[in-house]
Amino acid sequence: MALPRKLKNMNLFNDVENYLGIVEEVTLPKLTRKLEGYRGGGMNGEAQIDLGLDRGALDMEITLGGGEAQLYKQWGIATIDGVLLRFCGAYQRDDTGDVTAVEIVVRGRLAEIDPGNAKSGDNS
Repeated sequence: MALPRKLKNMNLFNDVENYLGIVEEVTLPKLTRKLEGYRGGGMNGEAQIDLGLDRGALDMEITLGGGEAQLYKQWGIATIDGVLLRFCGAYQRDDTGDVTAVEIVVRGRLAEIDPGNAKSGDNS
């Protein structure tokens, strides 16, 4: 019987800033392709033609344990690749102890900053 790989440890880097102990959750990019149906002469059915990635296919969401000034500094970046985020995760199998390192790097712009509610003594 084999057991699945489970995320045992992770970290997030924003450019050169290390978010160890600050990052709570990362929603990894959902890879989706843009496909268009094509049916030419002599074809009995439609074939899906790959047109690259869907809009938003590389979107990534992060949840931090508190406010980070760097995100607000990056909010108005003018270049399309102005923000670099790097997720590092260690996925381990409990039956064999094997660890698989996963690194995901995305570049782009910040589309939204949701600071949530501000309440003294609460996680904000």
